[in-house]
Amino acid sequence: MELKARFDHFNFNVSDLAKSIEFYDKAFGLKEHHRKEAADGSFTLVYLTDSDSQFLLELTWLRDHPQRYDLGECEFHLCLRVAGDYAKWREYHKAMGCVCFENEQMGLYFVEDPDGYWIEVLPLK
Repeated sequence: MELKARFDHFNFNVSDLAKSIEFYDKAFGLKEHHRKEAADGSFTLVYLTDSDSQFLLELTWLRDHPQRYDLGECEFHLCLRVAGDYAKWREYHKAMGCVCFENEQMGLYFVEDPDGYWIEVLPLK
């Protein structure tokens, strides 16, 4: 039997759910696909979609964790490819004040979300 898996979603834990939803909408046009809320209010899961792929970004808010998350050495990241004029995307993200690293030689840059997660931005090829 051949085993085959496909990517479904990736999770970021967030301290301010509304702020994170607003950031991902403004920065990348990601929209809420669906959400799950604990009956006791202890957590909310919001799944964001790009409306093109099946991949979802899960934002997890935990009621009893109001402080910023410890991201360790932050040696991980999510990558999004953007359509259209890549230079305009970069300028847009710079105007938002969220560009945290650029490597023009490699043709890439990163933005930082409200909780400190890094998102690599590459052109759609």
